[in-house]
Amino acid sequence: MVLKVFFPSCCSSADSGILIGRWISEQNSAVILAVVHFPFIPVQVKQYLGEVQRVTKVSVSVLGSWSNSKQEKEESLSEFLEDLGTIFCHEPWIQISKEGDSKFWSCSILQKHSKKPQEEEIILVYYDQRKVMLSHLHPPLDTAGQGAEDASKLSAIFDTVARSQVLFMTDRYDEGPIKLTHWQSDGVEASIIVELLKQASVPACMLLTFLLSLLSGICRSRVLKFWPLSFLWSKLSTCEQLGHRLQHLQVVSSNKKAPNQNQLMRKANIFVSLLIDVALGILLMSWLYRKNRIGHLADTLIPVADHVAEELQDLLQWLMGAPAGLKMNRALDQVLGRFFLYHIHLWISYIHLLSPFIEMILWYVGLSACLGLTVALCILSDIIALLTFHIYCFYVYGARLYCLKIYGLSSLWRLFRGKKWNVLRQRVDSCSYDLDQLFIGTLLFTILLFLLPTTALYYLVFTLLRLLVVIVQGLIHLLVDLIDSLPLYSLILRLCRSYRLAAGVKFRVLEQQDGKPLRLLMQINPLSYGGVVQTYRLPTYSCYPRDSWASLCKKLFLGELIYPWKHKGDKQN
Repeated sequence: MVLKVFFPSCCSSADSGILIGRWISEQNSAVILAVVHFPFIPVQVKQYLGEVQRVTKVSVSVLGSWSNSKQEKEESLSEFLEDLGTIFCHEPWIQISKEGDSKFWSCSILQKHSKKPQEEEIILVYYDQRKVMLSHLHPPLDTAGQGAEDASKLSAIFDTVARSQVLFMTDRYDEGPIKLTHWQSDGVEASIIVELLKQASVPACMLLTFLLSLLSGICRSRVLKFWPLSFLWSKLSTCEQLGHRLQHLQVVSSNKKAPNQNQLMRKANIFVSLLIDVALGILLMSWLYRKNRIGHLADTLIPVADHVAEELQDLLQWLMGAPAGLKMNRALDQVLGRFFLYHIHLWISYIHLLSPFIEMILWYVGLSACLGLTVALCILSDIIALLTFHIYCFYVYGARLYCLKIYGLSSLWRLFRGKKWNVLRQRVDSCSYDLDQLFIGTLLFTILLFLLPTTALYYLVFTLLRLLVVIVQGLIHLLVDLIDSLPLYSLILRLCRSYRLAAGVKFRVLEQQDGKPLRLLMQINPLSYGGVVQTYRLPTYSCYPRDSWASLCKKLFLGELIYPWKHKGDKQN
């Protein structure tokens, strides 16, 4: 049989003593947790191990002896180490010795109480106790006992180290009868700043939770359910982003302990995302308020709006003539052109009416950047939507007119074939028409067919303009979603401490020699960066239309309205 001994690499330079750990009989494996140094009293060691076993629920015992040959060799040391096997009574008794500065180690097994001792092949596996402790490859603590029962999984090794955390809280500075060597024997790993932040975060979280509960209560009040406010809350992306960040603050400020590692990582990712978002927003705000950039932006906005309106007027004048040499219906072309020119005239008047207040509006809007860069980007998207509202109106008018003609032509085409649409059964049925119905249908079909190119041209032009605005808004919201959903804390952790995001383990051969135990080094395999993003990605509030090209072409052909994004409560026409 093969006996596997998992030895912590931090104990390779420890003084001679006894090995304490857990024996997993199902796997024929020994997990060494620490080394107890000489001198010690065996009764006190047994009492200490009993207390550790009572707290951790791990069957910790003395597994063998450890001999470091750097010390002066005593003739009675080897005999004394062998005699310890009769005191602690563990079968098999493992003896590991290090031969000075040499890389060769010797490991032997004593089976005094076995009638037929078997020669076993020994594999000595080194592991980094700190990385194994923090890698979270073990089952959760509440179900760790069930996971450890499965002897076929390596997680039992990780579970043993993770549940023995109490054992690692004793360092060499403790005034106790037992001196241990483990990964924290030189001092418990902690930070004064982190501990102070933990103490200060309790009252801060309580105050923040109270304020957020008060704010969420106001948001859920009936005042916001009335028509104007409810419409604005559902349509403006700024309101959606504020509600999304409010949920994030409630998650971060919650005083409930995270039930598992994924929830803890989610809280940390949200917290880091909020900090970076607010920091970027403050940087943007400081840049805007320097050198009177808001005044320059306000002075530039009106000329840009006038230039866009002039370009639209030139475009409509071109459409009212002979665009690209096409022969259009003169009467319908003039009606549609004058209708849209009048809307542009109204839009220019509206912009010039607001021009005295634009700088003040931008000044107050710039203050919202302190809430985060994403809020500022959402406000920018809403401003673009308001400034291009006339383009949206043109697109809606053209799409509705085009859609009416397409559905009228399809209905009249069914009339020619003796068919009709059955509304109740939602299917096409046969139908007989008289002569008057066919005559009127022919006239209407001819009129709609000859007017279709003029309507289709206006619809195509305004659809392209609308798609341009949609692309700009989509890029802005894509950046907002990137900041909201990117797991920044997990990526930083993957870059600095990759073993904290472990995907598995690998073994590297250190020594393989006849007559010597096979020595392996167990290493932690970290998650890839793509796996980190996929595993810990945060949910976002908006869902963008991910239609195929065929679906998009179908919507364009049928004249259906295309929205830049669709919120949870919206229904797309």
